[in-house]
Amino acid sequence: MFVYGGIDAFRHPESKARRAMSVIEPLRNVTSIDAEPAVFVRVNGVIQLAAGLSLAAGVLTRTAAGTLAGSLVLTTVAGHRFWEETDATARAQQTIHFLKNASMLGGLLAVVAGG
Repeated sequence: MFVYGGIDAFRHPESKARRAMSVIEPLRNVTSIDAEPAVFVRVNGVIQLAAGLSLAAGVLTRTAAGTLAGSLVLTTVAGHRFWEETDATARAQQTIHFLKNASMLGGLLAVVAGG
């Protein structure tokens, strides 16, 4: 999921940039980084690709899992804001994606903990 998603984010950041603003704007308020949203999406994509490959290869697994966990939290908060959806179908889809990501987060944290 992380390798595929990372490649997709790097190649097609525009489709994710609007949703990413909910995470980017607070970061802009506390840092001096003023890049376009697509740049943030691409950087996150590279992080997911590299850490996903590292985890899959069994290289620096705890570091890779921790990196992916951080990236996943930001991605989930930005991309699956089910609580803001007014359409019942869209809310249900976003809830499923949110919970899927929460499940993946649990697995990543188990790797970080050495489990």
